[in-house]
Amino acid sequence: MNQGARSDLRRNTTWVAGALVALFSAVIVASSGLAAEVFTLEHVARLRTVGTITISPDGKQVAYTLNVPRNPFREDNGSAWTELHLVGPDGVSRPYVTGEVNISGIDWVPDGKAISYLAKRGDDESKSLYIIPVDGGESRKILKHDTNISSYTWSPDGTRVAFLATEETPEDKKELREKGFNQEVYEEELRPVRVWVAEPFDTASEPRMLELPGSASELHWSPEGKHLALALAPTPLIDDRYMRRKLHVVDVASGEIVTRFDNPGKLGKVAFSPDGKYLAVVSAVDINDPKAGHLMLGTVKDGKLKDLLPDYEGHVRAVAWRDDHTILYLADLGVHTTFAEICRDGTKNRTIISPGGPVLWGLSVSPDGKSAAFDGSTALYPWEVLYLKPGAGKAKRLTDSNPWLAEMRFAPQEVVDFKARDGLQLQGILIRPLEEKEEERYPLILTVHGGPEAHERNGWKTSYSRLGQVAAAQGFAVFYPNYRGSTGRGVEFSKMGQADYAGGEFNDLVDAVDHLVEIGLVDKERVGITGGSYGGYASAWGATALSEYFAASVMSVGISDLISKFGTTDIPNEMYLVHARAWPWEKWQWFLERSPIYHVQKARTPILILHGKNDTRVHPSQSMELYRYLKTIGQAPVRLVFYPGEGHGNRRAASRYDFSLRKLRWMEHYLKGPGGAPPPYELEYPLGEGVNGNDDDG
Repeated sequence: MNQGARSDLRRNTTWVAGALVALFSAVIVASSGLAAEVFTLEHVARLRTVGTITISPDGKQVAYTLNVPRNPFREDNGSAWTELHLVGPDGVSRPYVTGEVNISGIDWVPDGKAISYLAKRGDDESKSLYIIPVDGGESRKILKHDTNISSYTWSPDGTRVAFLATEETPEDKKELREKGFNQEVYEEELRPVRVWVAEPFDTASEPRMLELPGSASELHWSPEGKHLALALAPTPLIDDRYMRRKLHVVDVASGEIVTRFDNPGKLGKVAFSPDGKYLAVVSAVDINDPKAGHLMLGTVKDGKLKDLLPDYEGHVRAVAWRDDHTILYLADLGVHTTFAEICRDGTKNRTIISPGGPVLWGLSVSPDGKSAAFDGSTALYPWEVLYLKPGAGKAKRLTDSNPWLAEMRFAPQEVVDFKARDGLQLQGILIRPLEEKEEERYPLILTVHGGPEAHERNGWKTSYSRLGQVAAAQGFAVFYPNYRGSTGRGVEFSKMGQADYAGGEFNDLVDAVDHLVEIGLVDKERVGITGGSYGGYASAWGATALSEYFAASVMSVGISDLISKFGTTDIPNEMYLVHARAWPWEKWQWFLERSPIYHVQKARTPILILHGKNDTRVHPSQSMELYRYLKTIGQAPVRLVFYPGEGHGNRRAASRYDFSLRKLRWMEHYLKGPGGAPPPYELEYPLGEGVNGNDDDG
């Protein structure tokens, strides 16, 4: 090593050490109870968020799950604990099942006296159905099965439960596996999800399986108690679940299929009308529609579907019924959400909650259709329970899962409109630097969403994988663009990226940066790009084909080779139908040229590559390919980090914390620091027991 290289290395190491000391000193001050001024990664690691919500039969209370992250330094590593809580319109929240638990599938027993949930507790060998009285008392297991119960629905009278579970592996096969015959026949050994009907309060009865073709999902009991609405896919494969699920109505007593619906393409949420004659269905408009987002009316009698909002320039996400004639729906409109109602004949479309307030996600409506509950977020708080009382036009926030957020200083967040080079009008969400000064330009972290059938909403934007307010507190601008192909703006817009991998959609990213440079905010020489999945593809493209525009890249579970990606993914048909619109063997050269590895000789952008080793959606070999090409050519710094046991995104506390630290340090090093050789690969975790502050969460 020559003297100049040694000097560069010493400067790099000194800068990294100083940056870490500064970062952790700020966190120690915050953790000590003194004025916590800025948001840090350690704050992100302690965030509690509302998961699912369900409103009581009388519409006066909301049961919800609360995600409580683990402290990886004091607990066994794993995903967040999921607790059960109950909150009323007065905002007083009561814990019901808390601690080291993982609750899912919450619902109300029809008489409203108890809350039901799924969990694996005590000596349970599989996930079972429990109930807990609302007025006090211990949880009681009312239904167990040989395999995990994945979801369920109550009969209207509360005496029966229909549930979904996979078939059990035969005993002879279990015995053979114990003897070492554990070979895997790829994609042929998957067991379908079946529909079962049980009487959970009759201990003498046994669950009855309905003999239905395919693998089931989306299960709902009809209000009159005679039918089940459910979706059936040809196989349990995720590709079939995405692209080939069809809606059916089944007679509970006989198990016979009463009605088949030919819903086109992807299928979303489903809800019976109070009289059981109709279904509100969220569906794609055709097989090439990237996302189920149109509100359709299905007739149980003949299986016909009618699009109630054929020209809707948004995406419907959830549905319910106010009465036999009126459908309630929750939808994305650009970067906002709206809650509205429409008559089942397609008339009288009326907005109830206008766009521009909290971003709403889940929806639960009381049986009388008068009250509703949501989980929602804003720029200042992540997912909480919101409640809409009868006659109101605005939802009231009921929970405050992170009261300490009130002490934080948050950077301004705003919606930005910009124009693509071909004139297309686009939007995105900008978080400005916390201590922004006039006439000063700032480094930018361009954060690209995945999908691409997803989009950015003007709500909470910070998580373990998205630096948001953490980066803003460190002097970065952060921008989340809704490039062409995003959802939230109707079917036509969501199809704009089809048959054009990395074309107009990724040019939109450059145009977004140019806009932020033109308004005087961003230093064009200090722009980083990051994202996961399809956003990881964009990050790899930015580090290779568009390397001249980006000074740093962090790619997560991303795509580097479209040809090998097709051969290793679990969604090849979705890739063909709603993305590429061509098979690789029809356009070999095109698939190759739209792959980042094809452009590695252009690469000058330092790239950090992060990937779960158990990812089935985007195989880890995608990251290995890009790493090996770049490492061999040697024109740009590259580092690859695998996370054992993680899939398409990290779930465990330690993996998330490590991911966050590495991403922030990479951006700091190349957009604000000395650059050059990568920072040391080893990380220090000096905070130990103070990472997510569980002691003082209250």
